[in-house]
Formats: sequence, structure tokens, C-alpha cells
Amino acid sequence: MRNIRLIIAAIIVMPMLSSCGYNKMVDYSEAVDAQWAQVENVYQRRADLIPNLVATVRGYASHERETLEAVIDARSRATGVNFSPEMMNDASMRQFQEAQENLSSALSRLMVVVERYPDLKANENFRDLQAQLEGTENRIAVERNRFNEATRQYNAYIRRFPQRMVASIFSFERKPYFEADRGAHQAPQVEF
Repeated sequence: MRNIRLIIAAIIVMPMLSSCGYNKMVDYSEAVDAQWAQVENVYQRRADLIPNLVATVRGYASHERETLEAVIDARSRATGVNFSPEMMNDASMRQFQEAQENLSSALSRLMVVVERYPDLKANENFRDLQAQLEGTENRIAVERNRFNEATRQYNAYIRRFPQRMVASIFSFERKPYFEADRGAHQAPQVEF
């Protein structure tokens, strides 16, 4: 008799569970994780280009050792930050973004150094690397935007009623967004 009650209860409860939004939460969470993998992919592409870029610049500007070492060090720190979907929270996202900002800043300083070497700027290998790096930076922006959109969709869904109750029962938590780099709201000053 007890087994029959369990079967009847399961028959009644199962349709209710299928419409509670749990499966959609899983789908949205997986979409955020997949989009994060794309963000990591383009950051890795940038990290892979840097040794070639540094080696090319080193051939022309070997005495710019401090700048080259800063780029190498920033790359090492940026690729050393462990950040995965399972550990996704505001603090770890800030740490990841800070490491990437430091790398972007070091690359910017390297490009300033490059401006002093006309022969280097004219070098075909350097121009190709620079074009690849610029393309990669654009890809990073696109993938970060897509990540934020997937995160927005997930976060909005788990905050709606009645999904909010299901999300709290099954520990679906808000995921952090990528935020603009510090100072990005200020226009850069160009001096000649």
C-alpha cells in the first residue's frame, strides 16, 4: 500500500516539477558557463600571441627590458588566475578582471615603446602580430558582451517568481557580470 502511495504522489508531483523552471535554470546556467568558456578562449588567444609579440619587439628594442619583463610578468599573472564557473562570484570575477586589466595596461605600455622604433613598426611580422592582437581584443569585447547577456538572462530568470523559490531550494545563485575597466568612463587624453 505504501508503494502505491509513493507512485501516486510521484505521478502528481512530477508534472508540477517539470514546470517549476528547474530545467530552464540548468539550461541558462550552462549557457553562462559555455559563454564563459568562450571568454577564456579569447583571453587565451591573447596570452598565446604575447610571447611572439615580445620576441619580435625584443629583436628591435632589447634595451627596453623593463617594459618587456612587465608584459611577461602581467601575462603570467593573468594566466595564473584560477577562475572557473564553479567558483564564479563577485570577488573572483574582480580578481580575474584585475589581472586582465594589468595585462592590457602592460600591452599598452609596450605599444608606446614600439612607437619609438620605426623599423619595428614597418616589420611585416610585427604588423601581423599587432593586427592579430587588435582582432583578439575585439573578440574579447564581443565575448564579454555575450557572457554578460547570458548572465543577465540567467540572473533575471532565477529572480522571478516562482523560480526564485526553486532557485533557492536548489542553490542557483546570481552570477557576476563583467564590468568596465577602472577609469573606462573617462575619455583618454591624447597629447601631441
